[in-house]
Amino acid sequence: MQNKGLVRLFAVLFALVSIYQLSFTFVASKVEADAEEYAYNKISDQEEDYVAKREKVESRYLDSLQNEKVFDLGFTDFTLKEVKEKELNKGLDLKGGINVTLQVSVKDILKGLANDSKDPIFNKALDQADEASKNSQDDYVDLFFQEFTKLSGGTTKLASPDIFANKVLSEDINFQMTDAQVQPVLRRKIDESITSAFEVLRQRIDKFGVTSPNIQRLGTSGRILVELPGAKDVDRVKSLLQSTAQLEFWETYKAEDVNSFMIAANNRLIDILEVNDTTTTQEDDEEASEIDSLLSDAVKDSADVATQVNPLYDLMVSGGMQGSPIIARVAIKDTAKFNEYISMPEIRQLLPANLQYVEFGWGIAPKDSQVLDLYALKGNRESQPNMSGDVITDAQQTYDMAGRPAVSMQMDNRGAKIWEELTGKAFREGGNIAIVLDNVVYSAPGVSKGAISGGNSEISGDFTLNEANDLANVLRAGKLPASADIIQSAVVGPSLGQEAIDSGMFSFLVAAFLVLVWMITYYGRAGLYADVALVLNIVLIFGILAGLGFVLTLPGIAGIVLTIGMSVDANVIIFERIKEELRAGKGQIQAITDGFANALSSILDANITTGLTAIVLLMFGSGPIQGFATTLIIGILTSLFTAIFITRLMLEGDLAKNKRNFTFTTFITDKLPKNRNIDFLGKRKIAYIISGVLVLISIVSLTTKGLEGGIDFVGGRSYQVRFVDPVNPTQIGEELSAVLGSTEVKTFGDANQVKITTKYKVDVEGSEVDDEIQNLLYDNLVKYYPENFTYNDFTLGANSSQIGILQAVKVGPTIADDIKKDALWAVLGSLVVIFLFILLRFRKWQFSLGAVASLTHDVIIVLGVFSLTSHLMPFSMEVDQSFIAAILTVVGYSINDTVIIFDRIREETQKRGWRGVAIVNSALNSTINRTLNTSLTTLVVLISIFIFGGESLRGFMFAMIVGITVGTFSSLMIATPIMFDTTKDKGEQDKALDA
Repeated sequence: MQNKGLVRLFAVLFALVSIYQLSFTFVASKVEADAEEYAYNKISDQEEDYVAKREKVESRYLDSLQNEKVFDLGFTDFTLKEVKEKELNKGLDLKGGINVTLQVSVKDILKGLANDSKDPIFNKALDQADEASKNSQDDYVDLFFQEFTKLSGGTTKLASPDIFANKVLSEDINFQMTDAQVQPVLRRKIDESITSAFEVLRQRIDKFGVTSPNIQRLGTSGRILVELPGAKDVDRVKSLLQSTAQLEFWETYKAEDVNSFMIAANNRLIDILEVNDTTTTQEDDEEASEIDSLLSDAVKDSADVATQVNPLYDLMVSGGMQGSPIIARVAIKDTAKFNEYISMPEIRQLLPANLQYVEFGWGIAPKDSQVLDLYALKGNRESQPNMSGDVITDAQQTYDMAGRPAVSMQMDNRGAKIWEELTGKAFREGGNIAIVLDNVVYSAPGVSKGAISGGNSEISGDFTLNEANDLANVLRAGKLPASADIIQSAVVGPSLGQEAIDSGMFSFLVAAFLVLVWMITYYGRAGLYADVALVLNIVLIFGILAGLGFVLTLPGIAGIVLTIGMSVDANVIIFERIKEELRAGKGQIQAITDGFANALSSILDANITTGLTAIVLLMFGSGPIQGFATTLIIGILTSLFTAIFITRLMLEGDLAKNKRNFTFTTFITDKLPKNRNIDFLGKRKIAYIISGVLVLISIVSLTTKGLEGGIDFVGGRSYQVRFVDPVNPTQIGEELSAVLGSTEVKTFGDANQVKITTKYKVDVEGSEVDDEIQNLLYDNLVKYYPENFTYNDFTLGANSSQIGILQAVKVGPTIADDIKKDALWAVLGSLVVIFLFILLRFRKWQFSLGAVASLTHDVIIVLGVFSLTSHLMPFSMEVDQSFIAAILTVVGYSINDTVIIFDRIREETQKRGWRGVAIVNSALNSTINRTLNTSLTTLVVLISIFIFGGESLRGFMFAMIVGITVGTFSSLMIATPIMFDTTKDKGEQDKALDA
């Protein structure tokens, strides 16, 4: 090998840089361990709520060291903050945290651009686009254009004065423009709004205080991915992300102003509800009669009193006080019913002229109360506030006169003038001004000292310090141009994250140990050098991940562990070729030189095909799949460098220094047969029959039983819940189905852990449904927990215990359709890419056909095994994004095997000419050692992950194990025989292979 000095220099430099990058991770881990120990010693287990208290102590300890020097390299040093910025980032599945996909509402953006147009065609087009988007892959704006065109029939234009030819868009759209001219303007404006939303969210998240937050736009769909590793307060995060920061200032009515309306509304409701109650069926009357006959007169009398209700007033905890802007206080659980009553058309008709445009608004939910205040806001014909929040130029967390956390705001000149007029009017009339954020009244102060000049104002309320900081952050960052709904989310508790790290690293160490021992056992001293190269390979992978700022996830660890199994493949190919050269009578140096040279083509072809599959994963996958693909691509590149250069450098160095003869065998492997002569092609008909039966069974099962779709593909919510003692999943499933509808409950890992999947209100957006489901889960499952087990102990993010909800995942139906589509394209795309690569490399479509037929065979059988065994296995067999990643990895691995064999066929033909069956059998026999060795090594790695890698990876690993087994068989007995049988003109194949 030429340029040995240069290779040695690069190897040393790469290793040093990788170790340097990883050193920050070790230092950060050491400081965090010290903080954990400090908190453990500070807070006793006997203290109440000791887990939360320890977290606070640990956080304060780390905060105090942020600007302290914690890492001294002699020539430079680093603070903890700098160390944390350079450490290898861990994803939320390893650290706990929150991952959400937000959908910025294009509908809201269009309504804003149309200045809230009341045009019936415009609004109906929006409604129909809403419906169409549930079953379509088209962008919302395309659907809106289609629906508008159908409804307008050419009579109404987008550029109508009542729609988009308005003051908002006066510089971009005029009423003379056609719809075709307006559409690109609207697309640009929508994209600008989504970009604005992205920037607003980024600014909010930057101030949130988590390590290594990740926020990125997903294409042009209006979707934004947000990952916050380490975040624990789920409600706080959701509020921060979904708050539109729509700040408004409204004048308010007094309680006495609306008192007469409330009385009239209550009396009218009595009449309405009595009418409804009297429209009962005969069966209802008979049932009531039977019940009445069982009641004593006294009981009936009390029942009659109870039915004499005042519908509106009975929902009130108390009415409003004279002179107060609070017109009523209502229990939180009754606010929905109260809203329903006062929104009824029959009730709104009772509003007197001075209250015609009244808007009702609820106050902020207090911490220790279940009651909300109701306010009456002075609206107008357009339902516009007196002043909006776009005049705010700055906001800061402060404290009010009572020393409670508050938020102070500074307005621009225009806002300051309006604010002075508004406060002056309130002072003169003794009125109040409600400060409303996202339809919630935070406060409604009066003005006691005259008009307020200078544009200063304050929002006070029952805030915690975090809430006040978040509110100031949101106002400072600005409002979202449209609402942002969470359409996909994954929340992982910190305890589950730590378990994932422990199981992932243990499986990593077990796999590495088995591979290292196997290589020495099989190849002796040469295997030891391969192990050194493998260890360097691992260091380089982690170093590159740390240096490039990638986030390590559990699938990422799986990708690295798989790389361990696959990276030995290059060394196996090389060592087997060197053994062939030695058996041909060549000397040690020449055998090593020729072995590396002859193996290079096969190694490159095999790794390119696997790399192409990984690139397809990277393009079509998301989140964890991209993490898996990233580590796989990096692993392929580093393993090529270490196997081709480092192993050879050590072999030749040892040979030159010690004049040692390498046999590339041990006393165990030396006894294995050297020259096999198996008639593979002669057995191909039997292989065709076996494969045909397996494929047929798989297809029948797939068409009759189908596959167990994960929520990635069907939408819904899933919760991983752990109990103290083993539970009966069937019983829990029946109990939850009674309140959530069809609910699936399965044991997930140990008998005290279940996975709950439901589609309850999957179409409804908003965090209210998440809270509702968690409440229902707690109410129905609390009996399985110890006494005094609270809702906070149960919910994810509010606790750090080992029981309760450990993980929650939500996937909306729209994004589920998109994920399914992307998965299909990923599989089809990988097959097309591989077909074209094989065609380009071997210049014969028969080779491509054999390869793709083999891969299709492997995919169908893996799917069939999952279909047949989904209800038999004691672990999750759901088909989700991770399963698709497994399928594509199997595709890459299987084609790796096939390419090695095809390369040998081409090489043998170039040397000896085409000899039909003899050439093919010879190629298969000469590569069988490499095929079995690599397959067994990879299977050992996969089995170690399957056993030790944690419950969430078992289905993924099972698919890989089945796929690698089937793929090894198909490479030998399907791909090559099909290539042979479809090549009619052997002379033509000979010419192609000689080219």
